[in-house]
Amino acid sequence: MPENIPKTALQGESIDIVFDHSDFVVINKPVNIAVHAHDEPTLLDAVRAHFGSETIHPVHRLDLATSGLVVFAKTSEANRALCQAFAEQRVQKVYLALTTAKAKKKQGWIKGDMQKTRGGSYKLLHSHHSPAITYALSFGSESEPRLWLLRPKSGKTHQLRVALKSWGAPILGDKRYGGALADRLYLHALAIKFTLGGADYAFEVKPVCGAQFIGVQAQQRLAALGNVWAQAWPKGL
Repeated sequence: MPENIPKTALQGESIDIVFDHSDFVVINKPVNIAVHAHDEPTLLDAVRAHFGSETIHPVHRLDLATSGLVVFAKTSEANRALCQAFAEQRVQKVYLALTTAKAKKKQGWIKGDMQKTRGGSYKLLHSHHSPAITYALSFGSESEPRLWLLRPKSGKTHQLRVALKSWGAPILGDKRYGGALADRLYLHALAIKFTLGGADYAFEVKPVCGAQFIGVQAQQRLAALGNVWAQAWPKGL
């Protein structure tokens, strides 16, 4: 069944700009607004309205219910370069997620082809013809939602949601994949880094909505993580 998530209206002046460059802009996307689509409202519309430009284009996307960092290109040259970087898996990303069910593993690779099923959902297969690839690290105890840092090497639809579902721990608030009920989908695009025009860029933004993300205890847990790029990631990521 469709997720039936109500979309959020967003005005150009209310967008959360993380970094503004002559070639691109990085936005902290709120929950329940599409990055781009055929109907209104979209984050792309709001960004174009803010800058008064129809030449701005998103170079990647997030699910409707996912918050966090999204990059928009301001020029055709930057759009081509960034889209190519994403296609060649040269853009590095870290996502933050919370789960409440006990996972089969607490860290490791999650790999497999993804197959579309009924109602727009997906499932992870054991085959590896064109696999979704994610590395997962988790932190916490059984008395609180487990905190996950997820680094995808590919960019498949619902990839991270299906990955944790395959380990028996769907993301908190993810009704589509059996997550516990919550006030939002607890998936957030936390950090991103890439190279453009010979310069290196890295951005990180903490979530700003969701009781399990913004409470004092949650903020302390996030602060304790330190540099997300300096975690125990395997070589090759």
